[in-house]
Amino acid sequence: MKRWFRRGPWEAVASVVIGAGVLMLLQPFSITLYTYSFVTTLAGVVLFTVVSKFPD
Repeated sequence: MKRWFRRGPWEAVASVVIGAGVLMLLQPFSITLYTYSFVTTLAGVVLFTVVSKFPD
């Protein structure tokens, strides 16, 4: 079970979620993506903050 709580892979996932949120914010095509960009970025930041407490 400890294998699931490793910092490295989860930090990568959180970084991808943050990046996706920023890309959603900057794209000019879909108002729906723009609408959910802040929530996506915020979820990535919260995930990164929680994951940073995981063991190496």
